[in-house]
Amino acid sequence: MSLIALLSIFIDPTNGGFLGIESYALGVLLAHLGYSILMYIALQKTLDHHDLATISVPLDVLFATAVAFVTEGRPTSPAFVFFVFAIVAAGFRYDPRTCLGVTVFSVITYLMAIYFASHFVSNLYLMRGAYLAITGYVIGFFADQREKFEARVRDLESAAERQAIARDLHDGYVQALAAINLRLGACERWLDQNQASKARTEVIGIQVEVTREYDEVRKYLHSLANTQYNALDLGAPTIEQTRFQVNANFATTSVLVEHALQIVLEGMRNAQQHGRPHIVTASVQGLNDTIRITIDDDGVGFAEPDRPPWSIASRVAEVGGELRMVAEGHSGAHLQIDLPAA
Repeated sequence: MSLIALLSIFIDPTNGGFLGIESYALGVLLAHLGYSILMYIALQKTLDHHDLATISVPLDVLFATAVAFVTEGRPTSPAFVFFVFAIVAAGFRYDPRTCLGVTVFSVITYLMAIYFASHFVSNLYLMRGAYLAITGYVIGFFADQREKFEARVRDLESAAERQAIARDLHDGYVQALAAINLRLGACERWLDQNQASKARTEVIGIQVEVTREYDEVRKYLHSLANTQYNALDLGAPTIEQTRFQVNANFATTSVLVEHALQIVLEGMRNAQQHGRPHIVTASVQGLNDTIRITIDDDGVGFAEPDRPPWSIASRVAEVGGELRMVAEGHSGAHLQIDLPAA
């Protein structure tokens, strides 16, 4: 803007001929050009733009007033553009009230510059003050609408996040609590029937379930807080376009269906987070009295081949299944899990 304003006066033949410009007008415009360059460099080297804005807005108005004083009354005067720039900058960097305040101050200083310039020139353009006031009001209106729009966007984003959190809590942890409540009811019936061994076994399973869900809740809370929970290799490259292939064909009870699907889901999550594979394949097949689950990927494999994933292992143990980590002659990670079909 500073360069264009300088060029517009410099080449205007009505200002004393082609390439003619008064020395004081040239000095003010060159000073503004130097100020603009310094401000641009400062903005590139600092992260705290608020302090620079506090300095730049008054200086923008000051330079606009000086330009109006030395160029007003001539056919080509860029003062109006300088004032509008100061108002726009205030509207973007602050609230609409500040924008309107800068507008009022700019109109006052603009009229004062015109008044003092009247002693040196005869052609004055008083309506430019009214144009500036109207322009400032329009800019303030758009700044106000922009502020309301951003607030509305933030509200919509918050509502979407709340809905996603509510869905995750309902589909995951609330359902787990409901299942635990049913199992506690079964324990109560067994105790009434003097079947303490069954109740004790079920309580042990409930403890495993509660521990797993507690761990899942902690991980979920860490994800909401955007903090790291488990030790991930964040410096290693990741495969952004990991492909997943799932095949399932089995029939069993609702409890075992839930365990089988949760095992597959956890296995695929672990593969994506830790293995960095290109493809992950999961299969759930019913074989007579067994449900066989296989999860394979072509990633880096298990960091500890003799230590299975805790969450999957706890689910397998809870239903009396068997888990094997296949490592011989294979690259990547490979799990084979057998669950009782009933």
